Amino acid sequence: MAKRINISSGGKWEDIVGYSRAVRVGNMVFVAGTTAHTDEGIVGENDAYTQSIYILKKIEKALAKVGANMNDVVQSRIFVVNISRNSDLVGKAHGEFFRTIKPASTMIEVSALVDPKLLVETEVIALVK
Repeated sequence: MAKRINISSGGKWEDIVGYSRAVRVGNMVFVAGTTAHTDEGIVGENDAYTQSIYILKKIEKALAKVGANMNDVVQSRIFVVNISRNSDLVGKAHGEFFRTIKPASTMIEVSALVDPKLLVETEVIALVK
């Protein structure tokens, strides 16, 4: 079996819940659902675009820690609260990172995320070349 590398972002919930921000096994990288939640609060409260940009930068940092980058992303899943109001904003941010990469992507409406101030959560899978 290929070596497993777990990457932590240092969030308090990682040990409580038992998860890693990212896991690399062989040439596959799985990045957990990522939100705009920080120890100081929510980045971009009530702003799906700002939350999405923050999330994608956080994902980019996690990928870099295991030798991957956004060009390696083959799939993204985006969970959105109130998709009719927020999908254009979330899509705009996603396009700023992935317009030329074009991973397989799904945007799903959810009724709520872990904090009512969160509007979007994104996870990705990358295949390192």
